[in-house]
Formats: sequence, structure tokens, C-alpha cells
Amino acid sequence: MSYDMNAFRLDGKVAWVTGAAYGIGFAIAEALASAGAKIAFNCRNQKHLDAALADYAAKGIEAKGGICDVTDEAAVARFVQEIEAELGSIDILVNNAGIIKRIPMHEMKAEEYRQVIDIDLVAPFICAKAVIPGMIQKGHGKIINICSMMSELGRETVSAYAAAKGGLKMLTRNICSEYGEHNIQCNGIGPGYIATPQTAPLRERQPDGSRHPFDQFIVAKTPAARWGTPEDLMGPAVFLASDASNFVNGHVLYVDGGILAYIGKQP
Repeated sequence: MSYDMNAFRLDGKVAWVTGAAYGIGFAIAEALASAGAKIAFNCRNQKHLDAALADYAAKGIEAKGGICDVTDEAAVARFVQEIEAELGSIDILVNNAGIIKRIPMHEMKAEEYRQVIDIDLVAPFICAKAVIPGMIQKGHGKIINICSMMSELGRETVSAYAAAKGGLKMLTRNICSEYGEHNIQCNGIGPGYIATPQTAPLRERQPDGSRHPFDQFIVAKTPAARWGTPEDLMGPAVFLASDASNFVNGHVLYVDGGILAYIGKQP
């Protein structure tokens, strides 16, 4: 028996990647486009939208971009209608948009906590809710939630983020449980520490040439002995978006270089 590698292709599929103006979301959108998908993405302001459209064009990707606050149920419904009108009904949703606020819990305002929960947990519910009826009608669908190692672990100053990502893991499992019979697969990707422009200050060399203390910490805790790159997330995203993963459901694929499997070296 030979395996049909076309199972990894996404030709003709419509993929919406939230918050994919840059970073991890952009890399995932690029990967899905390379596999043949038509791409839609959203961001929150015109400046980011214009820059992102230029970046997609530079990669040779014809992407539909739009301004949409994913915490606004009405705005999400309108954007989904726009995608459907221009590209077709959505086959793949990647819930990537998210924020983190690094504040000690006893100093964090409830308003700040709610903002993280709203964007990182409530928004994926809103976006999934908006696309699931169309997926049921088509008889198939893929939802990929960008979880985190904080879906499993706690760490100082990230109480809201960890609570949201832990909740997103369980939302992933519940979407699987509730809609698996409709041939909808909902899985998560849990990135490890990824080298992006946002994390660049944590990897800057010190004046004496040594690694930044946090950089040393991450490399020592990672069996792969390096930070991940956005490119490391491309293959997992294509797999979970494709027919190759049709019997994978309710799973979180941690792309972390082995951190979660590793207790660390003895001092």
C-alpha cells in the first residue's frame, strides 16, 4: 500500500488565520498558502493591515485582509460573510490572535485579566462559533487553536495568559467532542519559545558577550538547545489543516523542542 502525499495538500481550501499580520500567524498563513489554500486574515488597525498586505504580496500570496476585532461577535460575523463572498466558505480556521500581560497576579487589575481572557479565550469561541455552521453544512472543517506550553505549566507573572491558554486547551477538546461527528477536527498547536522580533530583546547578547539570562534559561531547558522559529510551526499547521489529520481530534501538538518532556539537567 502506498500513501497519497496529496493528503497534505490544501488546494481550493479557504483558511482564515486570525491576527496573522506578522509573527507566528503570518508564518502559518504562508505555510497554508504554500500548500494551496486561499488565505484570509484580520488585524486591528489599518497601519498593520497595509504593512501585512505588502508582506503577503512580497511572498507572492494573494491574501484577503481586513480589520476585525475578534472579541466583537457582530464584527466577526460580518468578516466571515466577507470571506465567504470573496473566497468561499471557510474550511480552516486558525485561532492565532492573542496577547500576554506579564504582571504579578497580586498587582494585576481585574480589567487587565479580563482583557487577556477576552482575546485569548473568548475570541476563539466567537470565531469558531461563526464558522462551525458552514463546516457542518459542507461536511468537513478544521479548527486549529494556538495554545501554549502555558496550557500545561504555570509561570510567574502570566496568571491570565496561563488561565486563558489552559481554557483554550479544554475548548479545543470540547469542540472535538461536540462536533467530531460532523467531520470537524479541532486541534491545538502549543508553541515553545519562538524567536520572533517580539522576543528579540530576550536573546540579545550582553555587553560582555554572554547570553541574556532568559536566553540561557530557555536554551538550558530545551533538549533541542535552541529557540524555535516560526518555520518550525509550518509543518504542524499544514498537517492539522489537511486531510492527513482526519482522525486526529482534540489533541494539542506541542512544538517546543522537548521542553515539556524534560525535567532539566542536574545542577
